[in-house]
Amino acid sequence: MSLDQRCIRRRMLHRWIGVTLVGSAIFGNVSFADTGDFDGFLTAASAFQAEAPTGIGTGSAVPNVNETPNVDGFVPDAVESVPAGMIENAEEDADADEATDIEKLSEKLAALQEDWDEYQGELKAEAAAKKKKSNYKLGGRVHIDQWTFSESDEGINVIENEDPDFSPENRWLFRRIRLELAGEVPQNMLYRIQVDFNNPASAEIKDAYLGWTNLPNNQTLILGHQKRPLGLDHLNSSRYNVFTERPLAVEAFNEDARRFGLCMYGHNDDESVGWAYGIYNLENISTDGRFIGDSYQMGGYSRLWSSPWYDETSGGRGYLHLAIAGAVAKPDGDVGDDETNSNEGRFRTRPLARSDQRWLNTTRIPGADWYQHIAFESILNLGSLQITGEYIMTPLQREATPGAAIPADPDDLPGYAFDANLSRNMFFHGGYIYASYFLTGEHMPYQRSSGTLDRVKPHENFFLVDRMRGGRGLGWGAWQVAARYDFLDLTDGGVNGGVGHMFTAGLNWHWTPYSKVQNNLVYGSIDDSGLANLTGGTAVDAGDFLIFGSRFMIDF
Repeated sequence: MSLDQRCIRRRMLHRWIGVTLVGSAIFGNVSFADTGDFDGFLTAASAFQAEAPTGIGTGSAVPNVNETPNVDGFVPDAVESVPAGMIENAEEDADADEATDIEKLSEKLAALQEDWDEYQGELKAEAAAKKKKSNYKLGGRVHIDQWTFSESDEGINVIENEDPDFSPENRWLFRRIRLELAGEVPQNMLYRIQVDFNNPASAEIKDAYLGWTNLPNNQTLILGHQKRPLGLDHLNSSRYNVFTERPLAVEAFNEDARRFGLCMYGHNDDESVGWAYGIYNLENISTDGRFIGDSYQMGGYSRLWSSPWYDETSGGRGYLHLAIAGAVAKPDGDVGDDETNSNEGRFRTRPLARSDQRWLNTTRIPGADWYQHIAFESILNLGSLQITGEYIMTPLQREATPGAAIPADPDDLPGYAFDANLSRNMFFHGGYIYASYFLTGEHMPYQRSSGTLDRVKPHENFFLVDRMRGGRGLGWGAWQVAARYDFLDLTDGGVNGGVGHMFTAGLNWHWTPYSKVQNNLVYGSIDDSGLANLTGGTAVDAGDFLIFGSRFMIDF
């Protein structure tokens, strides 16, 4: 090997050292042996030189270590012969230098490996320390409503404003301004705090609970203010529901949904079957955070759901949900004026819009002793099409000789809901059915572990931007149309809470998975309502109404 070739070999050794160090720094845990031997690197370099185009400038190709160097077509003059002894000494010096360089490289790689191992150890220690601490996640949502009460008959005006000539007023309002904090505590515990500030003068507790996770049979036990397991549309998050307001029957028989209680949630291993069962206080404590009274007014609630068909191949674009729920509750129908707690034997709801009054309302039923709920749910989702329905029936039993008299003006309402004589047994019921369809091809996701709807993810988010080459770029988001029929009967046995029939047409525009606008047009009628009668509790037809509403929504 000539002296020139020896110089090239030395230069290639330096390149190999650089490649080895860079590879070790980038990929980590690369031992010296893993980088390959120097002779193999020279062989690859020579092969690259043989295939490289001729005439490439200096540094563009790898020199051939077995030939006299040729730089840009220039071939240097022949070198005069050197005495053999000098060449041998030069080769020995070069070999010694090469061995020294490799030894130094090995030391550097060993030091680098040690530093890397130390860094990885620090990361593992940090991760282990985090598992010993509580974590948290901050979230929230803002819902802004606009409601226009376009038409209303005199009976509707009486229910809302106590004046047949004073129709419901239009309004803009914050429907929800919620902040929530949720997280986990080491050793299988969780917590969640959610407060609504839609009325800044009176904040409302939504979720406020602690729980134990990873219990046998995939179960979680939760203690605190939480949703009662009744009504699919109530158990769905307000972020994911198809319509702005929940159905009449769901809201009437599970008003505001949340109560203080203890509930167990669970599901089987493949999440095809799930269950929830618990015990709750009936009184709503969302504004004061406490229940005070001699009667506990407790209710036992349970729900069993299943998704016997779930198309995993399509990512859940097809599924069938079936569920049954029930409750047994004991209100305090004999509560006196000097007692702190209230009689929770009452069912009421607004007209699928944010009116001042509940237009369907039994008021507090005197002598209410027991009542039960039996509910049925179903969802059939076929791609972009979904058909959903629920039916809830509620028998109520009064005491044989109630201690509380029939009030003349319960709840300070314009009329009152009772005849002179009330039956001991009453039956209230209601339900709804709706169909929705995505014009842009998306579908309503489903969470099998909870038996509820999940977040819609548009194929393309909405955007409108200027292009660099002129013109504008546009993304349409996801568009969904929907129609729903609601029915609720709260008139029976001398209680004239009203019978409602309502039709809702909906158009939803999903801008992103976390923002959308919902538009609802509601046409309805209310019959057999004592609240619409200014002279007493005798049932009359309240009449018809037409309402349009929009909700602008974002969550984080």
